[in-house]
Amino acid sequence: MADIRDLIDIRTIYHEPAAADFPLGREILARYPDAERIPVPSHWNIPTLHGNAGSVEDWTRIKRSVLVLGVKKGLTMRPNGRSAHFIAPSTSNGCAMACAYCYVPRRKGYANPISLFVNTEAIGAAIRRHAARQGRLPEPDQIDPAAWVYDIGENGDLSVDALLGGGVRDLVALFRGIPNAKASFATKAVNRDLLAYDPQGRTRIRFSLMPERIARVVDVRTSPIAERIAAIDDFVAAGYEVHVNFSPVILYERWEDDWRALFETLDDALSPAAKAQLRCEIILLTHNAALHEVNLGWHPKAEALLWRPDIQEAKRSEGGGENLRYRSGWKGRWLAAFKTLLAEHMPYCTVRYAF
Repeated sequence: MADIRDLIDIRTIYHEPAAADFPLGREILARYPDAERIPVPSHWNIPTLHGNAGSVEDWTRIKRSVLVLGVKKGLTMRPNGRSAHFIAPSTSNGCAMACAYCYVPRRKGYANPISLFVNTEAIGAAIRRHAARQGRLPEPDQIDPAAWVYDIGENGDLSVDALLGGGVRDLVALFRGIPNAKASFATKAVNRDLLAYDPQGRTRIRFSLMPERIARVVDVRTSPIAERIAAIDDFVAAGYEVHVNFSPVILYERWEDDWRALFETLDDALSPAAKAQLRCEIILLTHNAALHEVNLGWHPKAEALLWRPDIQEAKRSEGGGENLRYRSGWKGRWLAAFKTLLAEHMPYCTVRYAF
């Protein structure tokens, strides 16, 4: 991807009527004055977009040219305890990128463009109230030594969302003023506009990494792995806490060799300052039969890597979905081997969470 801005060229905006009542909604509509506007009663139920099997052939075109604007209804914080203490209400759902393993389209069917929620002031106020009720973090834990951590990007990629409007900038500013909390989000895109947001150590960015040759197949429309690695020092210098997600770990013949090369590249690239604050998450691939069928319609080459029923088994997720994961017992052995390899090459990189 030569320029992250090439990811989007909005031609059609589906919007709830109330979207224009909010400053962010007006900002985005003004940014794309020539886009066709289609009012819809709900951002979640657009029959011509979601669940339309014919859309799978236009998978990436829709991601590039379609935007949905809605108003977030539920503003509750969900306990997490893994990557973050809490999952904050999402400010977006869906993505302009097209990673073949992404779980979000499992719920939406055959099209998964960005849906932005424009009531960011209400979302921010809900986060602030919730953090105030928590008080101080009682003791250091695997998530953070001193602050409650809120994942603000569970269902999208905020680096790309920031191209569309000021919502992400406002969230980073929000957490500057919450002394007992941090924001956190994972990204596969390098948006250097974020370097000017002045996070003051209160926002954690987690760059997702995997071996480059595998990313070229499954990380469709994302920033190259080398570009993500090269950005880490700059984001640390700009005041972000920068961690990495080794995610997803996809198993195939001689996968260890590719990950060893990645660890060596990462170790060579990082400054002492970046290494001193670096932490990681390790997430082995989870796949899904419905997503497998979608992918066969637009990117069957990826499925040769992702769909491995010979080493996978069905398992119901916490959300009630039927997913495929690497077989229990064997998964533990593979994860232990991955951790050993990481420790050999990057002993300073503490594993915060592995799954």
